[in-house]
Amino acid sequence: MADSYTGADLFVNALESYGVTHVFGNPGTTELPVMRALAGSDLEYVLALHEDIAVGMASGYARDRRYHAHEDPSICPLGVANLHVTPGLAHGLGNLYDAKASGAPLLVTAGDHSTGFRHEEPLLSGDLVTIAEEFTKWSTEVLDVSALPNVLRRAVRTALTPPTGPVFLSLPLDVTLAEIDIETGAEAGTGIETDTETGTGIGAGIGSGVEPLGPIPDAGRGDPDELDRAADLLASDGEAVLIVGDGVARASAVDEAVSLAEAAGARVHGEILSAEVNFPASHDQWVSHVPPNESIARSLMDADTLAFVGCSTHTTITDHEAPLVGTETTCIHLGDDPAELGKHYRTDSVVLGDPGHLMDTLATRVADRLDEGERVDRLERVREMKESVEARVEASLSGDAEESRASKAELVDAMYEAAPDALVVDESITSRYPLLSRWPLQAAGFIGHKGGGLGYGLPATVGAAIAESQAGEDDRSRPVLGFIGDGSYLYYPHTLYTAARYDLDLTVVVSDNRNYRILKDNFLGMFGGEEADHDFVGMDFDPAVDIPKNAESHGARGHLIEEREEIVPTLESALDTDGPDVLDVLVHD
Repeated sequence: MADSYTGADLFVNALESYGVTHVFGNPGTTELPVMRALAGSDLEYVLALHEDIAVGMASGYARDRRYHAHEDPSICPLGVANLHVTPGLAHGLGNLYDAKASGAPLLVTAGDHSTGFRHEEPLLSGDLVTIAEEFTKWSTEVLDVSALPNVLRRAVRTALTPPTGPVFLSLPLDVTLAEIDIETGAEAGTGIETDTETGTGIGAGIGSGVEPLGPIPDAGRGDPDELDRAADLLASDGEAVLIVGDGVARASAVDEAVSLAEAAGARVHGEILSAEVNFPASHDQWVSHVPPNESIARSLMDADTLAFVGCSTHTTITDHEAPLVGTETTCIHLGDDPAELGKHYRTDSVVLGDPGHLMDTLATRVADRLDEGERVDRLERVREMKESVEARVEASLSGDAEESRASKAELVDAMYEAAPDALVVDESITSRYPLLSRWPLQAAGFIGHKGGGLGYGLPATVGAAIAESQAGEDDRSRPVLGFIGDGSYLYYPHTLYTAARYDLDLTVVVSDNRNYRILKDNFLGMFGGEEADHDFVGMDFDPAVDIPKNAESHGARGHLIEEREEIVPTLESALDTDGPDVLDVLVHD
């Protein structure tokens, strides 16, 4: 610690006390007090070469660390990113948007000009709080160092309390430089004391002005009367379908989802744009994810009763011509986010609470109400639908035997053969549905981008690799496999510098068709016709980027794979070798 104790020292000390171990960032002049304080701490600063990379890494770290916290509640799953004034915050908005969509518990901070200097509109100045507000649960500025302990505690609690999500704090230079009386925790010379008593739970045993974090609550057990109503509806005659959203995985409630599905004899689907595993893909009642295709989504949700659990992105990408859910369908909504309950579809029953608690209670009540003969009939209908969907999916993903390059489905099969136990971090775009339909993903085994913007997957892979390196201390780590589309990779290829700098063990597989295939597919869906009928402006990478050489320039090992037979041995070799590897796998569409 330096001779004086400053707002920056208090900030860093609080993070350590709350269980934070890493800070991701790209520093600037207004962050220098924090950087000085970090040098005297046990926190590890992870340098990114772009602010959006820092936010993406912090998000991937937080989402994987949350899985570890489900097993060990003493772990703090907070991701922390430190950015630089207005341009730096603006650079980070793409992945801050995704963090909000995916519910990643993040604390994003940015240094700012001193409060008494802003009237001169200095270089890089702007309204940071307003810029971040749309993409966070809470956005504010610390205007006086005496408020820092309380505001920081509130920010961390807000990020970690369900529904989890990112928060933003602006830290002016005069606040982080302000000296604090180390005996009282107040700004030197003010005589204002800050509570230094210790608390219980995360953050216990701390002082020097830091406020204890205290226990983080879940969303509760729900209205018992409304749970009775939901049970009655699920047990009524007809087909029941369970749509599980990412709120299930965030609440560590996959087992409870299985119990509810089995009690109700329900067919199970993942919400549109699912980004986590909310139901085991190997279960007999799991059928598929719902794709963002209007006619298919409507067909899969054609049921007598729909129960939406923890859903948030369950709609199509562009406007749909007709309602996705029929007017005669009974709709039940369960989850911990009141803003998402009943947002898109009719509500016959709504229960606010922790998804695990709600489904656990509901499973028991449905089992008491549902006739066993009806449940068996439902399971037979599930089996028939599952066989039908699997046949259609297999037909749509069949490869071309005359092609030496792999199809996307063949690439997924090869990846699973080489690394069945890997944590998959995905931003493969048009390769995503082959992944979701062919890899039997299990709980805590998948992290996907949810916001839709490109540039999340590669940074998130690095963040998850750091989280797994910490899990390795307890022999819980698994291989980290980034599955990234070529268009996504090219957003932030210099992410690999960070992976190499910190000697992280990860493997990135690039599904490389050398074009923005998703745009071509959407173009054809919007305007019709065949590919030969159109000129796709700005959608092809010609000339192609040499991805292996690009990876090598940032310190990783690069591999070009042009034949399907090369995938498994090359991937196995990469997984057996320490450090970052990038496999550029050429695929056909």
